[in-house]
Amino acid sequence: MVTLDPKTFPVIKQEFSIDFSYSVAFTKGLFELDNSLFLDTLRADGNAGARKLLFVIDSEVERLHPALIPAIAAYCIAHSADLEPRGQPLIVTGGEAAKNDFQYVRDILEAIEVQKIDRHAYVIAIGGGAVLDLVGFAAAIAHRGVRHIRIPTTVLAQNDSGVGVKNSVNYFNKKNFLGTFAPPYAVLNDADFLRTLDERDWRAGISEAIKVALIRDAEFFDWIEAHTGQLAQRDLPTMEILIYRCAEHHMAHIATKGDPFEKGSSRPLDFGHWAAHKLEQLTDYSVRHGEAVAIGIALGVAYSHHLGLLDQPAPRRVFDCLRALGFDLSHPALYNEAGTGLRPAVWDGLEEFREHLGGELTIVLLDAIGHGVEVHEMDAAILDRALLSLPRAV
Repeated sequence: MVTLDPKTFPVIKQEFSIDFSYSVAFTKGLFELDNSLFLDTLRADGNAGARKLLFVIDSEVERLHPALIPAIAAYCIAHSADLEPRGQPLIVTGGEAAKNDFQYVRDILEAIEVQKIDRHAYVIAIGGGAVLDLVGFAAAIAHRGVRHIRIPTTVLAQNDSGVGVKNSVNYFNKKNFLGTFAPPYAVLNDADFLRTLDERDWRAGISEAIKVALIRDAEFFDWIEAHTGQLAQRDLPTMEILIYRCAEHHMAHIATKGDPFEKGSSRPLDFGHWAAHKLEQLTDYSVRHGEAVAIGIALGVAYSHHLGLLDQPAPRRVFDCLRALGFDLSHPALYNEAGTGLRPAVWDGLEEFREHLGGELTIVLLDAIGHGVEVHEMDAAILDRALLSLPRAV
């Protein structure tokens, strides 16, 4: 027995682990009546009776796919023993605006309350990465966590942001300031959504695949180089391969690198992102995330080269690949004061990146195509030279 003096009580140490498991599936025509993927995904939970469903749909997806909501309704009617949609789908503004206005979080929480969505029900997000982030965050804080299913509709969401465990909104004018680590119940990628993407959104997600290839898989980068023509010409089968390979790498990293909830200061999958996040903010998000990532990659490659880590022809190969896909490699907002002896505005992104992760600054650079290395400090003079060496838009 312990004594009555709390100062002498022994420390009670709690240790436990929780298994997370979810699947990323690939299909076409997800809500066609003869496609059982959506139904089978929900039936796999083992629950009896109809599952309550709340759909939240990206406004741009609704506009481009006017048959989507009727198709969802018909699908649920056909499988009414298992599927019970609650209320009309909630339509939210797509793009970064979804994450910049906290009212959208309140709207989703109100719909969860009104429609009585509990922990055995599902919030289903259909849209681009920003909408998936928004809906995942709202679902994670309702009832301490409501199941959510992601149906990504852009390249960027299908191969990167939609397949991970993170959800967030922007706050205090900072990217992803509010967020959760809450794995989805499932991710269902429907390639048919990609057919209606505009050129910018089609291209933007390719930058995340290039990022993964540069830090993890030289052979994958070779493949992207060899298929820039098909990708630029919107060849869907080629894009489907790129998405699958990129998602596979992303999932493998989450499962095998031992830090899925980012308790440390390292985030190797964010090569180029410290600058990309700052560039998005500096341009009031007129530069989309994937476009900013491409510029961040170019800056990371240039910095690696000027630091002496990366020899030619690697930087030239990366720049040529990005430009062949239609990416700009620089933006006026990056340069503010570059070359004047004063620090450029993008420099502030380093401190914000460190603050976001906590602890020591950790930035991923390259010492070879296919191999990333971590550094814990950045040199302002080298960054200045790297910025000024980036190929400018013609």
